[in-house]
Amino acid sequence: MAKKEAAAVANRHYDVVVAPHITEKSTLLSENNAVVFKVAGDASKPEIKAAVEAIWGVEVKSVNTLVTKGKTKRWKGKPYTRSDVKKAIVRLAEGQSIDITEGVR
Repeated sequence: MAKKEAAAVANRHYDVVVAPHITEKSTLLSENNAVVFKVAGDASKPEIKAAVEAIWGVEVKSVNTLVTKGKTKRWKGKPYTRSDVKKAIVRLAEGQSIDITEGVR
């Protein structure tokens, strides 16, 4: 039974980190050894740290999170709201790096 529980935890890592968030600001943050990810809305900082360390095999120094609220827009005169997005700024230890263009190992 323990193996099934461990596999469920490993699958959760892939559910926590949704995608890399690539913008000009996130590229500038990479100079400070930080990477920005879109994460699940219910993910906590320790979960994000564990997921990044497990998936990419790096040491995480700190995790900062923020929630970007969805904007209200109009389409054909009818209002709708874009989805909220949770982002995580993951700061890596010195000498560590993640190449987000190569994908997951």
